[in-house]
Amino acid sequence: MQTILLHLFAATLYAVLGAHFWRVTAQASPQQPRRGMSVAERLTMLAAIATHGWALQGELFPGEGMRFGFGFAVSLVIWLAVCFYWIETFYARLDGLHGFVVMAGVAGSLLPLAFPGQHLLVNAGSPGFRAHFIMAMLAYSVFTLAALHAMLMAIAERQLHSGRLTKTFANLPPLLTMETLLFRLIGIAFILLTLTLTSGVVFSEALFGQPFRLDHKTVFAIVSWLLFGALLVGRRAWGWRGRVALRWTLAGFTTLVLAYVGSRFVIEVLLGRAT
Repeated sequence: MQTILLHLFAATLYAVLGAHFWRVTAQASPQQPRRGMSVAERLTMLAAIATHGWALQGELFPGEGMRFGFGFAVSLVIWLAVCFYWIETFYARLDGLHGFVVMAGVAGSLLPLAFPGQHLLVNAGSPGFRAHFIMAMLAYSVFTLAALHAMLMAIAERQLHSGRLTKTFANLPPLLTMETLLFRLIGIAFILLTLTLTSGVVFSEALFGQPFRLDHKTVFAIVSWLLFGALLVGRRAWGWRGRVALRWTLAGFTTLVLAYVGSRFVIEVLLGRAT
């Protein structure tokens, strides 16, 4: 019951903050200078993040073991993405993006209530496994934020070219600023994914108690790694940007989602309801 209330309270904080950000965006003038997050907004968002994290911690470590599931996996990825975004607001003016991010926080807070299925993780007490797990979740979360970024950029660019830029997207940061942040996110996430794959392949038996197997999750993760690696090389060597970069980002993210979240969704949600 306490965990349910924490999830609901976190969702409420995110929703209130989201309504506030959308109202500010609707009332803002295109000529008005960007003001950044106020102290009250920043603290409210931190309270939502802390409550959401507390609820997730209670589900991840209910006792001495470690449990995980589809709803929890997506919720944890979103929580980490929101954490990273909150930190990023100290270094860049990201007005216009706040509303999108906190509404993702609402969905992330409620998902464990909609999909409560969990299973016990093997070798969860191993420090190596936990380090591998944390790196994987961080990689997923930063790539999630990058994908959200790419989708918003694609919509804003399409509206700019058509000459029908809505007020919501007119208040986003400049596309060059968003593109710089996008590649910063991809670079960080690519390093984390590289460490995750390397540790999983080299230390498979120590981490999972079995020799390395090239299953569907590993194949999708490697394909995603190759796509993002090619994007970073293309950016440096040939200056890839704009629509090319956005397409590669979304393709890599979709493949990465299929590596874990898609399989857990099929096993726990679709097959679970069929039985």
